[in-house]
Amino acid sequence: MYQKGKTFDQIAVGEKASFTKTITETDIYLYAGISGDFNPLHVDEEYAKTTPFKGRIAHGGLAGSLLAPVLGMKLPGLGTMALEVTQKYRSPVFPGDTITCTVEVTEKIARMKAVDMKILWTNQKGETIAKGNCRVLPPA
Repeated sequence: MYQKGKTFDQIAVGEKASFTKTITETDIYLYAGISGDFNPLHVDEEYAKTTPFKGRIAHGGLAGSLLAPVLGMKLPGLGTMALEVTQKYRSPVFPGDTITCTVEVTEKIARMKAVDMKILWTNQKGETIAKGNCRVLPPA
């Protein structure tokens, strides 16, 4: 049996949760297959060497997808529904980078029983990869 995540009443402003994953070659190729995005910047090293990045980078959506296990498994957890997500990219993600996605509760909206959170994606060096915000409905 699965345990539901935190309800609106159980969540506190300032509460945080995170998920960390190293982005592998396999992740990049699987994401290309799932998304249909075979841009050579992601899958062709020779081409990518000619770009300002000097090598392949992961799809922005791949790092962005690390938000899902935070919301769905940690905070609020199982039963959460995302209503809105924004993401602003700051730095590329390279194969082998370890990315941490962290959320922090910034506001509780009583009339909607919704929760607003800020999101921060960082790499293994502590550099910001992306920033954003989300609004979710915690489980009832």
